[in-house]
Amino acid sequence: MILYIDPGTGSMLFAILVGIAGAVNFTARTALTKAKFILSGGKKVEGNKDVIDYVIFADDKRYWVNFQPLVEEFDRRGIDVTYLTASEDDPAFQCELPHLHAEFAGAGNKAFARMNFLKATIVLSTTPGLDVYQWKRSPEVKCYVHLFHSLGESLLYRMFGIDYYDAVMVGGPDQANDVRSLEQLRDLPEKELPVVGVPYMDGMANALGAQEQSEKSDVPTVLVAPTWGPNGLFTRYGGELIGKLLETGYKVICRPHPQSFVSEKDFMEKIMKEYPASDQLEWNRDSNNISCLQRADVMLSDYSGVIWEFAMIHNKPVIYSEAKFDLSPYDAWWVSQKTWTERTLPRIGVELTPERYDALKETIDSCLTDDRFAQERQAIIEETWQFKGEGAVKAVDYLVAKHDELLESEVA
Repeated sequence: MILYIDPGTGSMLFAILVGIAGAVNFTARTALTKAKFILSGGKKVEGNKDVIDYVIFADDKRYWVNFQPLVEEFDRRGIDVTYLTASEDDPAFQCELPHLHAEFAGAGNKAFARMNFLKATIVLSTTPGLDVYQWKRSPEVKCYVHLFHSLGESLLYRMFGIDYYDAVMVGGPDQANDVRSLEQLRDLPEKELPVVGVPYMDGMANALGAQEQSEKSDVPTVLVAPTWGPNGLFTRYGGELIGKLLETGYKVICRPHPQSFVSEKDFMEKIMKEYPASDQLEWNRDSNNISCLQRADVMLSDYSGVIWEFAMIHNKPVIYSEAKFDLSPYDAWWVSQKTWTERTLPRIGVELTPERYDALKETIDSCLTDDRFAQERQAIIEETWQFKGEGAVKAVDYLVAKHDELLESEVA
């Protein structure tokens, strides 16, 4: 007889077991410390030497782009940082900075299990769901700090995604206001919300400036960059969208979300077989997207965060499909206002309505010749990408100051 445990129940059982193990482990360590105190005649016992000052946790290698500018700033200051990743092939392992200590934390639940027993002063991560599912707060971590992995949006995490962090680094006031709205609705204590800008976009802008410009094609290049899931561009329009784009005679770069090749593997295999790579069509799966963003003249997407990189860094037009999906699993369901993405997309691009879809070439041509969105793009940069070019410095400034504050309070 084979017993089946659904993923939700499995996650719950894992969380219970980890919680019990964590409680036993912490109680044992506390008892040992008290015993040492008694045996030392009441003298102060030296603290744990294996407490790590700064830990960065990445649940996937694709978040290296978010952390790399901060790691480089830590290294510039001569400060050691431990980088725990759930990807064995994380680009961090190829980085030879002397103050970076990259370690494979294990895949999936193994990584979370390690994080649940971590001893550290500060943990920085882009991973939502702290203290909600598998990843529990370690009683021996003093402060958890969240870093958004994309510009602007803070309400499209799964419910309670950032509720139990101690601090959230924000790019500007819009993100901060959305976080405060959730805190008030759920009667949560206020987190620290340091405004640091968007370090990864600073890094991308710097990389773009240092890279030679790609040769421009004789015809426009359209980048198709959808997110994954039932409301993603490919899922909604299927291969027909690629066929219509090829009919325009323009070059097409298709760069699906990496998760599509995991969660929608059969669908992706089918669509790539139906529309194989050619001189006109490229399927792009590079580890970073700088080259294809640079080569493209216009982007076709949905509500993927890459829209903001294309519009804000490369200053190019966007065509986006309306995101019609069930908000009930997300933090956005709790608030009455539209999400930042819904509020901002109409300011930087054209929505792919049925009429525009039927006249796709004309829609693309209109975006390429109409510069009315350029002013709005600049305004959005000022609103959401503050301290442009200084994000890593501001972020590390905060982390170092917080670290010192925590140690001082411990001594007091």
